[in-house]
Parts: sequence; C-alpha cells; structure tokens
Amino acid sequence: MGLIRTALIGAAIYGAVKYLTKKDEITGRSVVDDIKDQAPEWLEKAKAYKRDLTDKVDDVATDYRNTI
Repeated sequence: MGLIRTALIGAAIYGAVKYLTKKDEITGRSVVDDIKDQAPEWLEKAKAYKRDLTDKVDDVATDYRNTI
C-alpha cells in the first residue's frame, strides 16, 4: 500500500514540475518564468501592505495608551 501511494505522489509531483516548466509554443516562456518575473512586484506589494498594517497597529496602540 505504501509503495503505491509513494508512486502516485511521485507521479503527481513529476506531472506538476513538467507542467510548470513546459515552454509555451507561442511565447517560449514557462509558468515558472512568469512567476520569476512577477515576484519582485509581489514583494513590493507585500512590503507596502506590511508598512500599512504596522502603521495602523501603531495608531491603535497610541490611541489606546492615550485613553488610559
């Protein structure tokens, strides 16, 4: 039973890697290439979200301290 399950998991991982790294016929790019190109943009968005959230938490903490 464990051997069959391991074989199925291995086949699924192989299929996923093959799909993600397969080059598109028209553009010649893979899904992984697109993700690599968009990663810096997503990182900047995450940093901006973190700054926003930190500012809001600081504002709430300051308001809480002022009410005590």
